[in-house]
Amino acid sequence: MATSKIAITIDQNLLHRLDSLVKSQRFANRSRAIQEAVAEKLARIERSRLAQECAKLDPKFEQEMAEQPPKSWVPTYP
Repeated sequence: MATSKIAITIDQNLLHRLDSLVKSQRFANRSRAIQEAVAEKLARIERSRLAQECAKLDPKFEQEMAEQPPKSWVPTYP
């Protein structure tokens, strides 16, 4: 996987907490910890967006659609 180097500004307290996790070997280094944190946050946002879109669906309509055979469906008989 290709990576890019970035610079960030981080609160001193967060940095101390991050360094504690690295020191206790929870993460290999600061970069890995930040990568995992960002990936987790993005996944949470994406799940939230999916939930918001799903909430827009009409359950009755979706059930009716699920129970109808596809238009191209042709029954086969043994």
